[in-house]
Amino acid sequence: MQPQDVDQRHAPAPADAAVGPAVDVARAEAALVEHYPRLVRLAYLMLPSDLGRGRRVLAAHGLVQRALPRGRGRTAVIPAQSPGRDGDAGYAFVRLRVLRAALEATGPRKRLTRRSHLLPLLPRVWGLRLFPRSGGADELALEKRLSDLSGPARAVYALRGLEHLSDADLRGILKAAGVTRAESALTEANGVPAQHRLLSSPEFDPCWLQARPTDLARRRRRTRSVLAAGALAVCGALVALPGGGWGPDGAAAPPYARNPAAEAALDPGRLTRVAPAAWRSAARTDFSVWPARGPLTGDTALLRRALAVWARPGPAVRVSATPGTQTGGPAGPPQLLFAGEVDASRVVLLYDGLRVTRYAEPRDGTAGVALDFARVDGASGAEAVALVLGRADGNVRYLTAPWVTRAAERDLMKPDAPATDLAVTGGVTAPLASPALRPGGCTSWNVLQLTDASGTRLATDLGELVPARLTAGRPGAAGEATSAGGLRAWAPFACSLAAERSAGVRSVNAWAYADQPLPDAGGTGTWACTRAETWRGAGTAVLAQFRMPGGSVGAVVARGTDGPACGPRDPHVLAGVLWKSRTGSWYLLAAGGPDTAAVRASGGVTAVGRGPLLAVRAGRGARAVLEGTLADGRKVSGLR
Repeated sequence: MQPQDVDQRHAPAPADAAVGPAVDVARAEAALVEHYPRLVRLAYLMLPSDLGRGRRVLAAHGLVQRALPRGRGRTAVIPAQSPGRDGDAGYAFVRLRVLRAALEATGPRKRLTRRSHLLPLLPRVWGLRLFPRSGGADELALEKRLSDLSGPARAVYALRGLEHLSDADLRGILKAAGVTRAESALTEANGVPAQHRLLSSPEFDPCWLQARPTDLARRRRRTRSVLAAGALAVCGALVALPGGGWGPDGAAAPPYARNPAAEAALDPGRLTRVAPAAWRSAARTDFSVWPARGPLTGDTALLRRALAVWARPGPAVRVSATPGTQTGGPAGPPQLLFAGEVDASRVVLLYDGLRVTRYAEPRDGTAGVALDFARVDGASGAEAVALVLGRADGNVRYLTAPWVTRAAERDLMKPDAPATDLAVTGGVTAPLASPALRPGGCTSWNVLQLTDASGTRLATDLGELVPARLTAGRPGAAGEATSAGGLRAWAPFACSLAAERSAGVRSVNAWAYADQPLPDAGGTGTWACTRAETWRGAGTAVLAQFRMPGGSVGAVVARGTDGPACGPRDPHVLAGVLWKSRTGSWYLLAAGGPDTAAVRASGGVTAVGRGPLLAVRAGRGARAVLEGTLADGRKVSGLR
């Protein structure tokens, strides 16, 4: 231990120190209560480590609790120093008294003995040893470095790291605290690497403690009746000061306190289980009326593992979530939707009102646990008809809604081919090819076709828990894609759905908004826009696509993100493409929706066309800016 550069007497500030404002006891008391955790952490860091972690904790609390001056009047003036937290003079006053007390307690002629007056009557813990939680290797190394410093140097390091004070402010505070060689303390503290973020670690938090018993045998010898009053020191709860004040967490319980709602969420016996026929009389059709299905709904051990992993996924758990989906534990007991074996896994599906969570563990062994999350807030009717149970060998299995009467598989690229029935057992479909898992080129796009009392609809797997609903038609008046017109609208553009994989897509609509006769007797091209809506609202994607005559698939020629185009709020669109005719000539083709009265091109190509279509000669590689005028005079910009 190096010599201490501190005046050992309780002396006033040096005569040449500037004088600041006076602070009354009530203001100092309020500052102490509000910033109690930070002050105790400062005191703990300033005290030497050779006290032992338990006595150092009690000493730190004692120093801070004794920092208030006696009496209820106004205190002496404060020597000039940094004003403290947000310019609070009361906090600066209490911080200075804590600093003085810590330096005096660790001087060369002082030792914190068991009977030291610096260990106050409160807090007193009988029968327990309290010490902070252990940190990592970095924290232990920093503790060792700090233990080799003198008291003033430790104070410099703590104040610099926690209070972010400049060297000038540190000199002033040290001088006010009676340190005669402040410059030496600054130089000594500079020898320790600046790892200030570690000072916020639980290793240095005397308010977040662990408790262990003392020597039980010795206690039995001393007394036959054991009286143990344990106190897990809680920041702000160790002081009982008049006047009160909020701590950093307000009226919240400590982080380790038991929470009945959180405990109930982990209890398999508290899971919500809906009656099998509840959906028949329910006012709405959504996930909240799905019954619990699957042969393992009574496997308490499996359900307990699923809930525990949801609340506290370990490092070996593969966690995935759709964009904008929170991955925290449930606020209360969730609803059980399914528990059973799917291919080579045991799967549990849970619903908490906002999210669907899928827990999957291997049927054999313990490696490969997965936890998947998907937002489903506001899902009802056509959006709550199926959930993905699992994927394997390029196939996907679904759990269908209890009101689904028929399931089938359809190739979206073959509108005239009939759908193929899928077997459904206990709500679980037979496996069908998943386009989300298929590598290589796109030659087919298999979708799920479901029928219930309200009609038939299509949904597609995009690599997430909830399949995306497919619709077709003009935005604002779109219908299910199962109609003949909807199937023909989707067929050339089905492969563009690959661009929406794992994007949190709720539904995708296809609108064939224009047919354009092509120059040089090139036939008729088809324009369409597809719009993908997401569960989170943001991230909507619009693709403008063009299919040439005789082509089986369309090509994406323009796109937009987070805009109203091609949607219910703005059912208009404008896009263009450079096209080469059979004669070798290049043309700029552009098309708007049916409400477009004129199309103007500028930039690399200058032209104006009446109506929603424009075809004009252009050079190869030319770039143009498109602007359309609607029938009501409003302007619409072209997608890029």
